[in-house]
Amino acid sequence: MILFAGVLIYAANDLPYRGDPDNLMHVEKSVTNTQVKGNYFVQNAYRDARTPNMVTVVLGDYRSIDTFGEQVVIYTAGLITLLVLRRTRKIRRALK
Repeated sequence: MILFAGVLIYAANDLPYRGDPDNLMHVEKSVTNTQVKGNYFVQNAYRDARTPNMVTVVLGDYRSIDTFGEQVVIYTAGLITLLVLRRTRKIRRALK
């Protein structure tokens, strides 16, 4: 654990300062000269969805299909778990 923590601290020392205006995360255009998606989300989230929470806009509007797919997978895994546990209880009752 100490070695892992040391590696994390060493790697974190190389990260750019978050408040630096010349940091690459603040650029408006990408390497391919297209607008960076993150900047669009920050600038237009409220205008596009009339929701003050930008995270809700990104997950619920911009990435809605992806988020719905993740929810279906989690629901299905939970349902399968319940069905397997329910069947296991029935088998145990039958064996008694």
